[in-house]
Amino acid sequence: MGKRVALVLAGCGVFDGSEIHEASAALVHLSRGGAEVKIFAPNIEQRDVVDHLKGSPTGEKRNVLVESARLARGNIQDLAELKVSEFNAVIFPGGFGVAKNLCSWAVDGKNCTINEHVNSTLQAFHSAKKPIGLCCISPVLAAKVFPGCEVTVGQDKNVDGRFPDAETASAIAELGCKHVCKDVSESHVDKANKIVTTCAFMCKAPLHEIFDGIGTMIEEVLKLA
Repeated sequence: MGKRVALVLAGCGVFDGSEIHEASAALVHLSRGGAEVKIFAPNIEQRDVVDHLKGSPTGEKRNVLVESARLARGNIQDLAELKVSEFNAVIFPGGFGVAKNLCSWAVDGKNCTINEHVNSTLQAFHSAKKPIGLCCISPVLAAKVFPGCEVTVGQDKNVDGRFPDAETASAIAELGCKHVCKDVSESHVDKANKIVTTCAFMCKAPLHEIFDGIGTMIEEVLKLA
């Protein structure tokens, strides 16, 4: 029987929601792994709405759950309704929506606050010793909620210009966590906490390499589930 996996979205679109390629890659790899997936998002207002052509805020108001429904093809539930007892694992794709809507990292960095339902979801899976998979910027959620855990957001230096957000690794270390340097095609497994992370678009890499890296994260999550 396939593993039951919850996937948590943060909107739709890299600059104000979930990164669409990452969400899609996670869903493809979960499907290939035989997992049964249900998709969730918090029923909250987005921090902002960004015109993805111009790269600037529009001043509109949009809802994270409603926007995430675009990626879920309408089949989505309020994160407040997620019951950890019904799942074997949880996955958080990346995108600026993670840092804007699921927490306030985009504004407050390591001093950020975590959305209450995101926090309770992470805590519930961790307490139940069920694996948590995160990619791109979403490993900062684990770093904030689980001091001492191990995660990767790629490299801690901007190697060959491929890791422009390498300072995120330093912020993770300042939270008391261990940042493990990995390339885009790799993931890191914190076996003690059952947290699996990969850098995805935190690295400037071809799309297929990001897709494959997310695949290693999903594979490791399903092994632990």
